[in-house]
Amino acid sequence: MAYYAFLDSNNIVTEVITGKDETDTSYDWEEWYGNFRGQPCKRTSYNTYANTHRLDGIPFRKNFARIGFTYDASRDAFIPPKPFASWIFNESTCLWDAPVARPTDENLYYWDEDTTSWVVIPT
Repeated sequence: MAYYAFLDSNNIVTEVITGKDETDTSYDWEEWYGNFRGQPCKRTSYNTYANTHRLDGIPFRKNFARIGFTYDASRDAFIPPKPFASWIFNESTCLWDAPVARPTDENLYYWDEDTTSWVVIPT
């Protein structure tokens, strides 16, 4: 089983479907689905996140595509929307990193863009 992402004219993911397995080489399935829908289509890997394959396989297109992600052809990567103006793009993971590392203690935190800092969620 493989997953395929459909893209709009700005390379934004509009839908992700389950499709023909990538080992089925009877067609170029990206092209086939794209022609069928009249919309660009790119295969995506459910097991890829932050340029790492969860099952120790080969990462594919940096991240699993989700609605709203952008497909960057020059990086051959799916990139999520930037969550905050202060966050920095990480070229190796194709994710956005906070400018300050999240604390690693037992507390829960949320990002406060006004102060560009992590704030403890009261329990």
